[in-house]
Amino acid sequence: MKTASLPELIAAPIQTATPDSPPTAKNTLVVGLDWGTNMSCVMASPYGTNETTVSEQIPTVVGYAPDNILENVIPGDAKRLFGRMALKYKAHLNVVRPLKGGVIADLPAAKLFAQHLRGLLGEPREIRAVIGMPASSDLVARENARNAVQGVFQKVIFVPEPFLAALGFRDETKLADAKYNDPVLNSLYIDIGAGSSDVCLVQGHYPTIDDQLSLPFAGDAVDQIILDSAIATYPDCGLTLSRVREIKEQFSFVHTPDSPKSAIATVMVGGKVRKIDLTRAIQAGCEALLDRVYEMTRELIARANPDTAAELLQNIIVTGGGSLIKGFGPALQAKLQNEGFANPKVNILGENYKDYVAKGALKAASHAKDRQWQTLLG
Repeated sequence: MKTASLPELIAAPIQTATPDSPPTAKNTLVVGLDWGTNMSCVMASPYGTNETTVSEQIPTVVGYAPDNILENVIPGDAKRLFGRMALKYKAHLNVVRPLKGGVIADLPAAKLFAQHLRGLLGEPREIRAVIGMPASSDLVARENARNAVQGVFQKVIFVPEPFLAALGFRDETKLADAKYNDPVLNSLYIDIGAGSSDVCLVQGHYPTIDDQLSLPFAGDAVDQIILDSAIATYPDCGLTLSRVREIKEQFSFVHTPDSPKSAIATVMVGGKVRKIDLTRAIQAGCEALLDRVYEMTRELIARANPDTAAELLQNIIVTGGGSLIKGFGPALQAKLQNEGFANPKVNILGENYKDYVAKGALKAASHAKDRQWQTLLG
């Protein structure tokens, strides 16, 4: 499969269009969007500037008020709430997550969420957005994303998320340093989300189908393992998947010398507070994820160019919500070392991992040529 050349690194399938007027900081806003299953991040700058005027992280949820809701229960008697407000009032709303596994699963909800994002961007003007897509997304997923943002953004480019994450993580001040391992030129990205775990080679061009592996086993699957184990041990614990997710985010770990010794969660059963030991359940779920990610990582390293493998092993980067599991990076690195890989180095992007895709998207938007933008009509 033919890959993009270096001058076309931020290109996407393009539709040539001539703008009504040349873009300027006054009439055009460029946007970088990481549209995630659980959390989205949007950044924006006036065209041609380095000034970031919007930087927001918003839970990717839409809450619909039921017809029988009483007055003054929902702020302003709104029919729909988004993000944190939707989560705050979730007991009184029908809450929908527009995305599943990183792609749109509910198009009407996705359109509403996109319109909500538009409201964060200020005064009316032309908006050009680079939007991250899972590296494994197909034409249907891209068409759904295009339909969701039609009428919200005037021009768009869809770019694989691992490439954007690498671009966002890249330190341009070090490019002249011969010792700097540029993540855009040679890195292996591991993105552990809610619905899928994706491992992708980023080597100076858009990832192809041969550069990536994806598995529908990620945060949601870990939640289910923990819940099933908890119910088997404590049948009357009253846990739900949403509560398990909160507990997992607090206690998640894989076994390392520095890992937690216990995970004691507080739950409410029949109005009474109970303490339950979920240590084994959480460790089992997280280590099941670690094992699957390790197998994909090992396979993709084997596909890499042997001449660049040593440098690649220094640039293994873990991102996504799953990257926040305590001990995940050291445990993955230890597995690779035990397998005989030469001096691997696993880097964790940290709690602000969402910023890197959006930051990379904003960089791409700022440098895209006019012919690279797709025009959305309507």
